[in-house]
Amino acid sequence: MGVTVAEIKKRLSEADAEELAVLERALVADERKGVRSALAVAKRRLQAEADEEARLASMYSFERSLCGENPHAVVVGLDEVGRGPLAGPLAVGAVVLPADLKIAGLNDSKQVKPADRERIAAEVKRVALAWDVHYVEPSYIDDHGMTASLRLAFSSAVKAIEQTGVHPDVVLLDGNPLHLDPREVNVVKGDGKCASIAAASIVAKVERDALMCRYAESYPEYHFAENKGYASQAHIDAIERVGLCPIHRKSFCTAFTQQTLF
Repeated sequence: MGVTVAEIKKRLSEADAEELAVLERALVADERKGVRSALAVAKRRLQAEADEEARLASMYSFERSLCGENPHAVVVGLDEVGRGPLAGPLAVGAVVLPADLKIAGLNDSKQVKPADRERIAAEVKRVALAWDVHYVEPSYIDDHGMTASLRLAFSSAVKAIEQTGVHPDVVLLDGNPLHLDPREVNVVKGDGKCASIAAASIVAKVERDALMCRYAESYPEYHFAENKGYASQAHIDAIERVGLCPIHRKSFCTAFTQQTLF
């Protein structure tokens, strides 16, 4: 009895590029529809894996290119999460990655599925030379504004890294210049270009989301577990119905709390 389509599919689903080339030659005369389809699926899978490997390698190589003449530079990447919500803190993540270890799936946190973010964040924390998430509370944001809050969060996160005994040579910031540090290098959309910034983005996102889920237990009417403090309709409706809670940014909520003139 010949090899079944199911058996061939299984082998193809597990094959690496070298084995696929061998199997493709062996199956060249097999015209069964299921076999031809499985071959096409295997080719697409391997191409996607190759594309992802190249994307990941480019993030690490681009980051190294920002380090000037020092091939052994220690790099800390920083990124913020929670600039726009109506409630909850601003969070800035800071991560120093080992230069010789690539983390599968690393990308801008907005491009990563929630379950994958959890896995990647755990791996980042496990392998990082140092990491930190610094929060700026809503009251500070209300009193001082977002620019001052960003400056405080970024500078505090760098200090926290240095307090671990890791002293970065390069400080990579996602976005426009803040002029906080002579080591500062700014990368617009850096969370999709630099490995350390992407890692900081994911860790900050996971940590802040978890914090907002804990706040949801204290303030269930605002649905923080679902909206993470952002302006969902359910969140806006709750503000209009019961008012603000202690973690709301009052300066962000004026459109929903002002008394109507009519």
